[in-house]
Amino acid sequence: MSDDRRLFAPATERNRVHILPLLQRLLPNGGEVLEIGSGTGEHAVHFCAHLPDLCWQPTDGNPEAIDSIVAWIAHSGLSNVARPLELELRNDVWPIQRADAVVAINVLHYSPWSSTPALFRGAARVLPIDGIVYCYGPYRRGNAHTAPSNVAFDEWLRSIDPRFGVRDLEAVEAEARAHGFCLDEIIEMPANNLSVVFRLRG
Repeated sequence: MSDDRRLFAPATERNRVHILPLLQRLLPNGGEVLEIGSGTGEHAVHFCAHLPDLCWQPTDGNPEAIDSIVAWIAHSGLSNVARPLELELRNDVWPIQRADAVVAINVLHYSPWSSTPALFRGAARVLPIDGIVYCYGPYRRGNAHTAPSNVAFDEWLRSIDPRFGVRDLEAVEAEARAHGFCLDEIIEMPANNLSVVFRLRG
């Protein structure tokens, strides 16, 4: 029996090749990146292999995910990925006090709506002025889904947990703005996803 604790997410393997070039452009040349909801840990090791001057801090609220992230880091042999921290977005105190950027991939739709204001509230505490929050995933726009596949995905999410669901981009932007962020960039991605960049105002 294998003692390999690595978990594998097919979506991660599909989207990382499209996300990496954006992160290479958007993230600072050096410093610490806080990843929210790191999941299996595959994103962390893939990005860090291509961003050697950044220190990547993975986090998750699921102990099984933490185990997988630890296993992926060990398997990768990378030195610029920190040991994962357990982080509950809605806690008033996060286990990290500062970061140069925040990355949240497939987080907002896989969590209760209360996690959205919590993300920006916490990010405002740890980021410097002009620091970014990068969010990736599907969004509704203008009170409507952008594709039939997103309708089906939204129904599936709600069947798992009625608190989950594809979010309205306008509502996410409003929460970001309430915590001091401006919408900096929207980039269309494959499979009807968006990369959305928010920047902390001075």
